[in-house]
Amino acid sequence: MLHTETPTISISSHGISISTGNNSSVGSNSLLKKYDLASTSSLSDILSFGINPDSYRSFHAVYNLLYVFSNLSRNLNFIEHTHIAGWKLNQRARPIIIDPALYLSKKSDLALTTQRRTLPTSFKLFTGSAWVVLTRSFVEYCIWGWDNFPRTMLMYYTNFVSSPEGYFHTVICNTEEFRHTAISHDLHYIAWDTPPKQHPISLTMKDFDKMVKSKALFARKFAKDDPVLDKIDKELLGRTHRFSPGAWCVGTSEGGADPCSVRGNGTMFRPGPGADRLSELLHVLLSKESLSKQCL
Repeated sequence: MLHTETPTISISSHGISISTGNNSSVGSNSLLKKYDLASTSSLSDILSFGINPDSYRSFHAVYNLLYVFSNLSRNLNFIEHTHIAGWKLNQRARPIIIDPALYLSKKSDLALTTQRRTLPTSFKLFTGSAWVVLTRSFVEYCIWGWDNFPRTMLMYYTNFVSSPEGYFHTVICNTEEFRHTAISHDLHYIAWDTPPKQHPISLTMKDFDKMVKSKALFARKFAKDDPVLDKIDKELLGRTHRFSPGAWCVGTSEGGADPCSVRGNGTMFRPGPGADRLSELLHVLLSKESLSKQCL
């Protein structure tokens, strides 16, 4: 999830609650419809995405995230990317498609034209994961486009197959101001079908250890009510029927009592094992070796 509005954070006996003004869901084939970059007047309109908890899971309690990311530069964009090549050039870059979702209220199949486009020479095409964590400054650039490049790319990707897997990637890697802020990782653990790695498989109990060892922030996708979701809640998030207890919970848990019924310092954050795993992943992602591969 991405948010640009200052969130409202409240701490109660039930845990941390974070709310923003808008939670629109992602679902359209079209980049214009998905991010609404062409007409939005508020950053929160395009950056507050609703997430289905049955298909998506965060391994880290909110206080672990706050602890780890408070020590990071706020100029980093986590966006897995690679120079587009191979079969994707022919199947995604050259076809010209018409997306009925631009004109209709319901999604429908894409329409392919008989013509095929030539590859651009003034910029390089990049592709990658559609799951991104972007900075406010970069998103503002994409919206306002003071050199018109983001708007040009928006129009280009309107007739592009799987545009969410290329728009931000191409913009950031062709913009000198931001290309060095691109960290090539989407902070997800995803297992793909083989071949041809087009659709993620549903994660189950047998994937639990690999999920944890990946040190990723998020994982997807999950079947509804799969037992592994309960295992994540219990063993990684330390919760069963409620939010994960935080350092502000100073009561006793003896006899099944709720330790958060007695609240201590609400500003205290005590990182857990999840924070250590996430820190290890970020240490690798921010190494000189990893940074030397940005936008290649």
